[in-house]
Order: sequence, then structure tokens, then C-alpha cells
Amino acid sequence: MKIELKNVDFSYDNKNKVLKNLSLEIKDNESVAVIGQNGSGKTTLVKQLNGILKPTGGDILFDGASIIKKSVAELSRHVGYVFQNPDDQLFLSTVLKELEFGPKQLRFGNEKIEQCVKNASEICGLEELLESHPLDLGAAKKKFCTIAAVLAMDTEVVIFDEPTMGQDTKGVKRLSEIVHHLKNMGKTCITISHDMKFVAANFERVIVLMQGQVLLDGTPEEVFSKPDLLSRSFITPPPITRVCQKCGIGDHVFTVDAFQKHVKSAKGIEY
Repeated sequence: MKIELKNVDFSYDNKNKVLKNLSLEIKDNESVAVIGQNGSGKTTLVKQLNGILKPTGGDILFDGASIIKKSVAELSRHVGYVFQNPDDQLFLSTVLKELEFGPKQLRFGNEKIEQCVKNASEICGLEELLESHPLDLGAAKKKFCTIAAVLAMDTEVVIFDEPTMGQDTKGVKRLSEIVHHLKNMGKTCITISHDMKFVAANFERVIVLMQGQVLLDGTPEEVFSKPDLLSRSFITPPPITRVCQKCGIGDHVFTVDAFQKHVKSAKGIEY
């Protein structure tokens, strides 16, 4: 599903614009990270896509059709949104009921509900916790419960708001697997994140917002090779990238493995 934002404005108070004449196109099956300092408009932007917020100017189109008059319930068939705080999303007595709720509201058949719940619980590591109360889970597992609840709805677009917050290395690895799983399933994944290492390693496109407008838009290589421009939005490249840039090794190294390969391939370096 192609998403188009055309000259979108948004204001909470009809005075100060949080989004300013913002235009974007997100193609079907793209994995997109939206980054920027607090207050840059990231969450405000993605909440336009599932109807939680409505533009005060401009238009938003899904496959060429305007969605601004559609309700959250209507858009939930197409866009799944995982909130930053799991406690804002969880409300049922078991993990299983949380995972079944969305598919039931969408009137999936029993067989499809069972399969969607099975797939979502497995990829999120919740198979043994289906009868647990969601609020009894630790913070990391709560997050995966909300993710699984959205994945079970089988939407064309999935939005994550700060998914790595509170996650350890194992959790971040699982999140990476989920992002790549969505890509392989033909889904569009849009993620807000302050974790530049996670962004650089997992997304094919990075959009940098500053004061409600697009500052940069490109591949991780294109975006993180511009540290001076990024600094205007108080964004810094991943740590290993900054080291390489300072040492003159290269602008496009995002992981330790990539750093090692780069150094090993350099002439005159022996191990």
C-alpha cells in the first residue's frame, strides 16, 4: 500500500504548527525509520496514518484515496500502531485475549484468528505466556505483547513507537528479526526511534524530522554521512560510525562487523 502525505499541516492549538506543509511518499513494503529530537513531530506524524490525529491542512492518501475522513476503526484494518508505553495499550486479562482481540474486531474467521495468534506469539516469544496476565509481565515482555497484538491483526502497515526502549540485547535482536520478518511478508514497517544503531542496522530508509519538516530523507548511508546537517536536529550517527568518521575510515560503517571488514580490507593492515 502506497502512503502519500501531501502538504500536511497539524496544530494542537490552531496556532503553533507541529507539522508544516509536510509531503512524503512511502512505498509499499518499505522499512522506514523516522528520527529527530523530541518535539520534532515524529509521533504526531505517524498518528496521522491511523486516524488518531487528523491533519489541519493538506491530505493523506492510501493507494491514491484520501483517508482523512476515515475513522480509527476503519483505518485499523490497514495500519497497526504499537504505542511507546505498553500500559496505554494492554487492558485484557490474558496475553491470549490481547492477541485475539484485534482479529476478532476485524471479524477474522476462527481458523485465521488461531493462525494469526500463533504466528504473532511465536515471533514475539510469547508461546509459553499466553495464559499470563499482561500486567504481570516484565517491561520487555509487555512490549512484545503489544507488538504481538498488533501483528496478529495482519495489517498492511505496522508502526512502532520507540520499540527498543527498555529492551536488552536479546530483545533488540528479536525486534530486528520482527522488522525483517515484516519486510519478507510484504508489509510496510514505520518505526520511530532514538536508537541510531538499531535504525542503521535495520531500515532501508531514514527520514529526519526537524520542527515539523523533513530535514533529510534517504538510505542510512546517505543520512548518517551528513553529521553536520544531522546535528541541526540534535541527532548523531551510531557510535561506531562516529569513530570511523573521526578517524577518516569512512562514513558508511554502522556495525562492529562492518568496521572489522573495512579495516581488514584496507591495504597495509595485518592481523
